[in-house]
Amino acid sequence: MSKKIQSALISVFYKDGLDKIAKLLHENEVTIYSTGGTQTFLEELGIPVIAVEDLTSYPSIFGGRVKTLHPKVFGGILHRRENADDVKTAAEYEIPAIDLVIVDLYPFEETVASGASEDDIIEKIDIGGIALIRGAAKNYNDVLIVSSRTQYDDVFEILSAKNCGTDLDDRKQYAGKAFGTSSHYDSAIHAYFAGIEDGENFRAGQTKNLRYGENPHQSGTFYGNLDAMFTQIHGKELSYNNLMDVDACVRLIEEFDELTYVIVKHNNACGVASAATSKQAYLNALSCDPVSAFGGVIITNTNVDAATAEELHKLFFEILIAPSFDADALDILQKKRDRRLLIKKEVKTSKKQFRSLLNGVLEQDKDLSTEKTADFKVVTKIAPTDAQNKALEFALKICKHLKSNNVVLAKDGQMLACGVGQTSRVDALKQAIDKAKEFGFDLKGGVMASEAFFPFPDCVEIAGNVGINAVIQPGGSIKDQLSIDYCDEHGITMVMTGIRHFLH
Repeated sequence: MSKKIQSALISVFYKDGLDKIAKLLHENEVTIYSTGGTQTFLEELGIPVIAVEDLTSYPSIFGGRVKTLHPKVFGGILHRRENADDVKTAAEYEIPAIDLVIVDLYPFEETVASGASEDDIIEKIDIGGIALIRGAAKNYNDVLIVSSRTQYDDVFEILSAKNCGTDLDDRKQYAGKAFGTSSHYDSAIHAYFAGIEDGENFRAGQTKNLRYGENPHQSGTFYGNLDAMFTQIHGKELSYNNLMDVDACVRLIEEFDELTYVIVKHNNACGVASAATSKQAYLNALSCDPVSAFGGVIITNTNVDAATAEELHKLFFEILIAPSFDADALDILQKKRDRRLLIKKEVKTSKKQFRSLLNGVLEQDKDLSTEKTADFKVVTKIAPTDAQNKALEFALKICKHLKSNNVVLAKDGQMLACGVGQTSRVDALKQAIDKAKEFGFDLKGGVMASEAFFPFPDCVEIAGNVGINAVIQPGGSIKDQLSIDYCDEHGITMVMTGIRHFLH
């Protein structure tokens, strides 16, 4: 059912982007009711406004806590235009119909995140706004609700195309968005009072429909605000699989303070290297497995310069993520139309992880434990040298972020190879050794890291036979001593951390 908007209530915290909708409403002779700062904003645009106080005959009271909570406002929104009794009651009490409600909410989450005082946080709990949103959404048969500034552009296009009118499908769609807004807002407030970690209310936040899910026959949606984490400066939209790899990249690169490049394929690192320059770090990471790097996702924690961009441009990759790019580097990298280039922002992410399975959802703390040399327990007669400790730290950072069972072989700030996602740790190690040999790496003097314990001494034996002379693992097997004995007999140093890093 198509309805032309004849009256609107506009009361928003954020004014940016509101002007073009307001001007369109004015051009179509829509009566506008407003309050406070929004009223001033509209009047400065030359748009006549009826103050809500004049409609209700009540001023804004209690420091602005009560402005719109009045029967003439909510009656105008909630009365059913097709219900004779509702229409009669509205006429009897001189309640005007309100066909459009544009309302956003006080920035509660932003205020909490800013570290504001509890008094300031409490004052940012919106009461009237949330009630207006729910009331207008409930009566979507007659009213269009716009509950976020992110909707302004789309709503403007709808109203422009339909002569300032809306269809029932439009109104129902935006009612659904409005209830999502209110759900997310209330859950954020609940989380504050309950001391709950952010992240569990993801479905009620911003959404982005993806072209498809993991495969073309699966639909996909991203719940969250990607723009808060990245600025995309080139290329196509990110896909479901892209986002999975981007997440793997971000989690791994955040382990490193030194200049590092990471290359990921199917959620696992196929190249990692730290070096003194951007170009050398990238080339070292690429040499780990140049075959798997084809079509991969690359991330670095340093600025991308032209010299590095020249090397990167030789490879087909899906995405490059960096904190910044030199202008001449962008000139090179943007020659490929679909290549995605992202600038990573510094943003706080949730410390929780969620996974849907069976008929419910699993929740756990993220694995934020990263063991350093001071945490290592030397269990062999030979202790690691400073260089070996540094290499063991490097390898452990990587294996923490690979699918179990995994083994990482490394040397001098470079991953030489890894074996990932194997049902046997021996198979993971053999896979890594075969990879290293395929790409010409000498494993002598290298180190081995495992995310979980060795149940038998076979892995240290196999590693020792190809020249590995330092090993790191959590320990915890009832047969740990067998692995320790083998290392002692063959001049291999081993440290244990006591921390397992399974990843499934």
